[in-house]
Amino acid sequence: MLISTDKGSGPVVVFLHAFPLDRRMWLGQIESLADMYRVIAPDLPGFGDSPLLAQPSIDAFADQVAEHLDDKDISQPVTLVGLSMGGYVALAFARRQPHRLAGLVLADTKAPPDDPAARAQRDQLIATVRRAGVTAIVDAMLPKLLGSSTQHARPEVVAATRQLASSQRSEGVIAALQALRDRPDATPHLQQIAVPTLVLVGEEDTITPPSIAQSLAQAIPGARLVVIPQAGHLANAENPTAFNDGLLTFLTGIS
Repeated sequence: MLISTDKGSGPVVVFLHAFPLDRRMWLGQIESLADMYRVIAPDLPGFGDSPLLAQPSIDAFADQVAEHLDDKDISQPVTLVGLSMGGYVALAFARRQPHRLAGLVLADTKAPPDDPAARAQRDQLIATVRRAGVTAIVDAMLPKLLGSSTQHARPEVVAATRQLASSQRSEGVIAALQALRDRPDATPHLQQIAVPTLVLVGEEDTITPPSIAQSLAQAIPGARLVVIPQAGHLANAENPTAFNDGLLTFLTGIS
C-alpha cells in the first residue's frame, strides 16, 4: 500500500519520484497544479512513508501505482509524470496498464536497461549502503543528480536534495537499486504508446542527457521534447518555473 499526497480536483495527474528521493521532491509541482488538477504524488515502495515490497521490481512498482489508483476509486485515465526512476515506472505502467493512461510525461529518463558497467555500479552502491548507510552514497551522487548551474548558484537546492536523499531507509534504497539494475528494456514497447507524450530533460543532465531524451521522444509516436535550461537530472527542482511551464502547456493541450 502506497502513501501519497493527494491534493486538488479535476483531471488526475500522478507524479512518480526519482531515486533516491520521495514524493516531497514534487512540492513545487503540486502547489502549481493543485488549483486545476487532482495531483497525486505517491512514495514508491520502500521510500518515504511507503512500505517495502517483498519482491521489488520496476514492474511491481508500476502495479503498486495501479493498485493505489484502485484504492482511491480512480477509474478515469490519468496523466503520469515520471522523473528518472519514476520514468522507468511510468514506462512500465504504460506497457502494463495502457487503458488507464490519458497522457505521459517522461522527465530525465530513458528506455534502455542498465548495461554491464551500470549494473556493476548499482552493485557497488548496494555494497556501500549495506556497509555505511544511505548518507555514504548521497554526496557521491549529488554532482550527477544536479546540474552545474544548480551546484554553483543554488545552494538551497543542493542542501534540500541532500537532506531528502539522506532521509531514506537503507533497505528501501537497496531494494530500489536491485530493481533498477534488473529492470527490463522498455525500448520495444515505445512504438505502442498511443497517448499524448511529453519528454522533458535538463540541458545539463549528464545521467540522461538531451541526446538520450531526443532519442526517446523520436521513438514514441507524436511525442514532444522540451529542454529545461539551467537544470540537470532533477530538472523539476532545479528550474521549476520552466519545468512547470512546459508541463502545464502539455496538460492544457490534452485536458
